[in-house]
Amino acid sequence: MAFRGFPAEAISFFEGLEADNSKTYWTAQKDVYERAVKEPMETLCAELDDDGFGPMRMFRPYRDVRFSKDKSPYKTAAAAAGEAEDGSVYYVHLSAEGLFVGSGYYHMANDQLERFRAAVDADRTGTEIARITASLEKARYDLAAHESLKTAPRGFAKDHPRIDLLRRKGLVAGKQWPVARWLHTAEAKKRIEGAWHDFLPLNTWLAAHVGPSQLPPDERDVR
Repeated sequence: MAFRGFPAEAISFFEGLEADNSKTYWTAQKDVYERAVKEPMETLCAELDDDGFGPMRMFRPYRDVRFSKDKSPYKTAAAAAGEAEDGSVYYVHLSAEGLFVGSGYYHMANDQLERFRAAVDADRTGTEIARITASLEKARYDLAAHESLKTAPRGFAKDHPRIDLLRRKGLVAGKQWPVARWLHTAEAKKRIEGAWHDFLPLNTWLAAHVGPSQLPPDERDVR
């Protein structure tokens, strides 16, 4: 079955979940979730896999509340992500607010962060990424990171010409679209892939100058 968009019921489901994030609501609406959210998202993931953005994996709808003050049991968005061999992550989620897509290196490990800062600092590669990010912002894409320092990282001047990039502990481009008619059609997939293609220069730069982490998982904590 081909992806034909997310039904209007999917948006209504998440609006209801935001108002009543309880097992009672979830149980009563589970068939709607399965039909209007999970099935089209899994179909979308399979097609994105075929188009070279995979393997995409849909996240579980349950929140991990063990260490959170918020004990709401369910996520209010359906999300999926995939990681390319070069370390670039492709991400999409659907919520009551609409559709969001993003791509890049959201949370860099220590070794990645060192390479990223060195490349941003260097004139040639730093000027290149500054041009790429400026172009994305001009095209009305957003730039984000897992976290940004409030000041310059150690060893870098506060008035560095690319200080905004140097303060970031990751770098992704993203786009949020509000709910619209096209979301309920195959146009949704075209918009997702269109954005990811626009993010290709960013991912190409990151792959060339940062690359995947080479550290064991327990040594990747970001400074």
